[in-house]
Amino acid sequence: MIRSLRKQFNERFRPESYIDLLRTVDQRCGTPVEYRVAETPVFVPLAMLEQMAEAGIELTQTLLGNPAYLAAARQAIPPAYNVAGESAHPNFLTADFALVRESNGELAPRLVEIQAFPSVYGYQDVLSAAYRQAFDLPQGLGRFLGGLDEASYWGLLRQTVLGNHRAKNVVLMELDPQNQKTLPDFNVTAQQLGIAVVDIRSLIPLGDKLHYRGISGALVPIHRIYNRAIADELMARKVKLPFDITHPWDVEWAGHPNWYFLISKFSVPWLCRPGSGHPVVPPAVFLDAFLEGSGRADLAAAGVELPQETGPDAGPETVYRELLLKPLFSFAGKGIQFEPSRQDLESIPEAERKNYLLQQRMRFEPTIDTPKGMTQAEIRILYLWPDGGALTPALSLVRLGRGKMMGVDHNRNQEWVGASAAFFPQD
Repeated sequence: MIRSLRKQFNERFRPESYIDLLRTVDQRCGTPVEYRVAETPVFVPLAMLEQMAEAGIELTQTLLGNPAYLAAARQAIPPAYNVAGESAHPNFLTADFALVRESNGELAPRLVEIQAFPSVYGYQDVLSAAYRQAFDLPQGLGRFLGGLDEASYWGLLRQTVLGNHRAKNVVLMELDPQNQKTLPDFNVTAQQLGIAVVDIRSLIPLGDKLHYRGISGALVPIHRIYNRAIADELMARKVKLPFDITHPWDVEWAGHPNWYFLISKFSVPWLCRPGSGHPVVPPAVFLDAFLEGSGRADLAAAGVELPQETGPDAGPETVYRELLLKPLFSFAGKGIQFEPSRQDLESIPEAERKNYLLQQRMRFEPTIDTPKGMTQAEIRILYLWPDGGALTPALSLVRLGRGKMMGVDHNRNQEWVGASAAFFPQD
């Protein structure tokens, strides 16, 4: 997006530098990265990143200051995953943004989704540092947000994860962590913070405390959990835990599980309601409201182009080309459907329709000029919010793609796409 830097990078690009990048990332993560890493970082004006970061903070404050929203979101937490000891605010937050071209020709961010759940904070630092090294990027390019540098970034992450506890008594908890594609992030985090990575199925309850087995085999009490276990994966795999996760255990959560539901895609229809909408939030409604309430009229009033629902061309085959169908509680783009038909919508059982939303489809503007053609970027802002501290934008994460979906599980057979990082001129 900064043409001079893009032109300079493309002219200096050498395939062997990309190989060095991949080798460096794998080495520093202690395991191969299984998803595709892009050949290039992106160069973004700091003002644009700060605009996104501020929008994410404003949206979060709007949600936390809305008792009606929080009450409604709380009803969406499955009883079997409504965990005791909920924190006053989430410790981790991510906000994903598309870049679209407005009618005046200017680029503008649009919210894809917002989620109170940890992202790859450790891995992303390694990746961005490796880009700088492999391609000898100018030292005047910054990568951290919120006034942070590498030392203060890790200090803030350490404070957020550990709280006031010794590393020995803090664990990074995930389901089958050794076989997750985020294992590189787990390894970096464990090395930097000195904490153990444990499988949620291996925790041992004794009294009101949870324990894990240390390297020596001895039981170690857990005082704080850096939670990376995603509820929808636990539900989808029908995992039987050795402890009741809803019990009021004598443990703190770094990233309390309830916040996964309380700030999620569920929030998007609330954030774009008339009178409270934010310009970065595209129109969206819940599926049940679209089929049985005012949702269709609300989308039409917001300017979304919808097909006629009456006449000879209406019926089950009607296609909503300007809409996306999204399940509320899924990760990494699972279950998203482009251009759903009326039949697709009505095939979802009535009792489940409240767990889906219909959102105006956004056309990502191709902004990255690469040897393989113009490429789209989705930019994620990573926030940290330590107990008793402030919500702080810390780092950005980028996905590059040339298809409908932007996640690292997509665009696999292409080049100059995949996981990436953003840099900005500091002056």
